[in-house]
Amino acid sequence: MAQPPIDILTIGETLIDFIATEKTNGLRAADTFRRHQGGSPANIAVNAAKLGLRAAIISKIGAEAFGNFLTDSLRENGVITDFLVRDSTVRSSVIFISHTTGTPEFEAFRDGDFQLSPAEISTEAIAAARVVHASTFALSKEPCRSAVMAAFETAHRLGKTISLDPNFSPVIWPNRAEALDVLAALFKMVKITKASLDDARRLFGAETPLRAAIDHFHDWGAETVVLTLGGAGSLVSQNGALVGYLPSRPIAIADVTGAGDAFWAGYLTARLDGHSPEECLLFAREIVERKLLVVGTLPAAIDRAEIYRQLPKIADELRHRWEDVPNGSK
Repeated sequence: MAQPPIDILTIGETLIDFIATEKTNGLRAADTFRRHQGGSPANIAVNAAKLGLRAAIISKIGAEAFGNFLTDSLRENGVITDFLVRDSTVRSSVIFISHTTGTPEFEAFRDGDFQLSPAEISTEAIAAARVVHASTFALSKEPCRSAVMAAFETAHRLGKTISLDPNFSPVIWPNRAEALDVLAALFKMVKITKASLDDARRLFGAETPLRAAIDHFHDWGAETVVLTLGGAGSLVSQNGALVGYLPSRPIAIADVTGAGDAFWAGYLTARLDGHSPEECLLFAREIVERKLLVVGTLPAAIDRAEIYRQLPKIADELRHRWEDVPNGSK
């Protein structure tokens, strides 16, 4: 029997985030940590489920206590785990993360996440999905890289919307030239991408101008490029044309880990609901602000219909000229 529709199918890492409980300048000074379900694709699936979508994940974890914790966490948050691979021969991957309002320091201990193989990709799940999403973290090692490539090829053949997070980190993927080659090949199938400016400059060079970074993603093939600028806000570009820039608002930040995933889940949710790119940007900001107020994933289920009703009230915050974007002329 055919699967019921899946709004967002994410592919890649599901892992344990051990986030420091005290704010420090780095991991060296952190003494105590609290366990959270983590991994960018898993976070996006959880956030989308909390927003009321049908979200599923294809990922490999261990069959040990941490694997039980991750499976329970995903299910409790409404994520479809039918395609989650539990493997008794691997251990669930773990990351230790500093607690900070800036860019966190992290150290990863990987095993199960990158051992997802092409044979473990469910064609049935892809056929049922509206959006198929993956992260660059998952592409950094084989056989998971080939698994994601196979999934994208199937999704592309079936006419699915393909979304890719270019969250490149040299800590995870030291061979930058290899990363650029792999991403350039995959982006030929990608319709939409969301990068942070930090991501883009880690990929294309620290001095890369903002607009040149956006053009790189468009030149690779992405039609829609969403770029987050940290405290300076976010923007969306369609085929090189600025659709909208949205400044950030001051809030009391509890922790930034997973903020990009909350933003991305919000943007994709609004897009699936048929909203314009500008409305998607407004909705994504509302969602990421809720995440920044807590440590871990988004809080309890969110009424997205109520947020949509509020969007016209804040639409005048949007800007539509490159001159209004910090460093947008560069």
